[in-house]
Amino acid sequence: MNFYTVIIGTELLNGRRKDAHFEFVNKELIKRGWDQFASFVITDKPSFIEDIFKLIKNDKDSVMFCFGGIGSTPDDYTRKCAANVFTDGKMEIHQEAKRLIIDRFGDEAYPHRINMANLPIGADLLKNVVNQVPGFSIENRFFFTPGFPNMAHSMVIEALEKFYPKSQEKFRKTLLANCSENELIPTMDLIDSEVEMSSLPMMKTIGNKVERTTEISVASYDKELMEANFEKFVKFLEKENISFKELKVKQ
Repeated sequence: MNFYTVIIGTELLNGRRKDAHFEFVNKELIKRGWDQFASFVITDKPSFIEDIFKLIKNDKDSVMFCFGGIGSTPDDYTRKCAANVFTDGKMEIHQEAKRLIIDRFGDEAYPHRINMANLPIGADLLKNVVNQVPGFSIENRFFFTPGFPNMAHSMVIEALEKFYPKSQEKFRKTLLANCSENELIPTMDLIDSEVEMSSLPMMKTIGNKVERTTEISVASYDKELMEANFEKFVKFLEKENISFKELKVKQ
């Protein structure tokens, strides 16, 4: 699966608030063996929100966690944007969400808070452990939560535990070569497209001398494929008498 985060908030972009979602989602995904595919921090502009949703929807393997914009104020656009992109604009009063909002706020649920129960048609609810006003999900893939971390993060965990508790095991090998990244490019070109490969060049100056090293990491869900591609780097380095060492790293 390709995991996306969409963090909506002009206040993040202009520096009035700090983001607390990216690092949290990353940690929870890594804990379960997943990787984050992309993360967007975007302004509160409906047309742009919908453009980002469409991009993610077009990825058949996408899973999205969206933060912010599901409240009841005029600048909370996410519910309507989600409906426009994921349910052909169709929305309905979700009866369980309505009950939860009325139970929490009583008469003060009207006339504004009750609008938070107007959700894309067919949406499922995510539990809000703070004030019971739920988040929601579509197709068990697209999850919409409040901007408040104390409400949103438990919803992320709920969704991951229920639908994406553990990734298939990924196999990885990493080495540190005593050469520049440039010298390894011909070998990089030989790596199979199905294999994840990353290159991290490093440079250290000692006196007037510059020492260059490159960390190469190769990973795949297919262990034999990973081993075969890692061996391409090993053979090249041995052939060129370039020293290297294999590193022990987390998956």
